[in-house]
Amino acid sequence: MKQKIAGVLTAIVTTFDAQGAFNPDAQRRQVRRQLDAGNGIFCGGTNGEFFVLNEREKLLVTETCVDETSGSAPVVAHIGEISTRETIRLGKQVARLGVDAVSAITPWFVPLKQEELIRHYQQVADALEVPLFLYNIPARTGNTLQPETVRTLAAHPNIIGIKDSAGSYESLRGFLQAAEGLDNFSVLNGPDSLIHQGFVDGCSACISGLANVAPREINAIWRHFHAGERDASRQAQENVTGLRTDLYSVAFSPAAVKKALALLGHDVGESRYAVRFSADDEQRIRQIVKQYLQ
Repeated sequence: MKQKIAGVLTAIVTTFDAQGAFNPDAQRRQVRRQLDAGNGIFCGGTNGEFFVLNEREKLLVTETCVDETSGSAPVVAHIGEISTRETIRLGKQVARLGVDAVSAITPWFVPLKQEELIRHYQQVADALEVPLFLYNIPARTGNTLQPETVRTLAAHPNIIGIKDSAGSYESLRGFLQAAEGLDNFSVLNGPDSLIHQGFVDGCSACISGLANVAPREINAIWRHFHAGERDASRQAQENVTGLRTDLYSVAFSPAAVKKALALLGHDVGESRYAVRFSADDEQRIRQIVKQYLQ
């Protein structure tokens, strides 16, 4: 990549039809919503429900997002699998689709030492021609990238940054400190509650799941910050933080985000994993959306 990814990338949902199959037309509509709001695309991540997609679907989602974006905004695709071998295999296929970069969570289920994580990511980066972002989400994988590990990995010419979704300011700050002085390495903020603070401290971009529901509201945090309007950026953040807190109190983010989108009139389908919303849950989400977005 010739320049750093900056601003907002939406961790876009994967759209399904009434039978639960991938719906490319609906996916294109969601991509277009994000482009119209000024956001880039991060596909196949947690909010994209990569954990319930097969390999063919992961490639179709990526291909659809790249084609609809058509070079007008950056597209980053998630490729993380449980093994180094499978991560490389998927990464090579995804790279051929024209993404700007890929991102990989740590392997999961089996606890790994830091030197093992270093070897994993170095092998992936060695094997791919497309730039690689590390992706730290320990609550879901059980493996945490330490700042000193990230500093070591940042020396690899094909590792260009890290997305931190640990959920705490302490974690984000640790990676920002590890990246100090590294001109070709970016820190991307994951938690929607830390977007403004991340930009203040030096994050080049955020990857936002909540932007599916509130694309312009999320983008406003970046737009105001980039224009030097820090008070307005902070105020935009406060509204988003309230939305995040209330919405995610109903259910884990992929399903809650999809349900909110559906109640807003968007044909995105149901989440595939075993989650159910009661009538009270749906009414609560309607009230939350009305409070913060309408």
